[in-house]
Amino acid sequence: MARLAGVDLPRNKHMERALTYIYGIGLASARKILDKADLPYQMNSDDLSSDDVNRLRTIIEAEYVVEGDKRRDVSMDIKRLMDLGCYRGRRHRRGLPVRGQRTKTNARTRKGPRRGAALNKK
Repeated sequence: MARLAGVDLPRNKHMERALTYIYGIGLASARKILDKADLPYQMNSDDLSSDDVNRLRTIIEAEYVVEGDKRRDVSMDIKRLMDLGCYRGRRHRRGLPVRGQRTKTNARTRKGPRRGAALNKK
């Protein structure tokens, strides 16, 4: 089992999909990484040699912000918006959708479970 950027890659998956398990690497980035490392997209993650793992590790460390650093950057960006008090920051603070979605009917993921009308009548 290969370990890159502090993440165990899943077993028996193509490398282009296995690399997306690392936070901060999507499908397009995974393909670019594999192109630079001269590895085929359909290569299984179980078939990686230690040399292949080292090549992937050096490319990821040199050119990409992943895992803890990426999570910290995203959380600091959200905190900055909240401190500014801009529209997006206020939406983050209140736990509402940030990107213009409707809230009259949907948005249950952001707003949480419904609080029924029976609670308001007491």
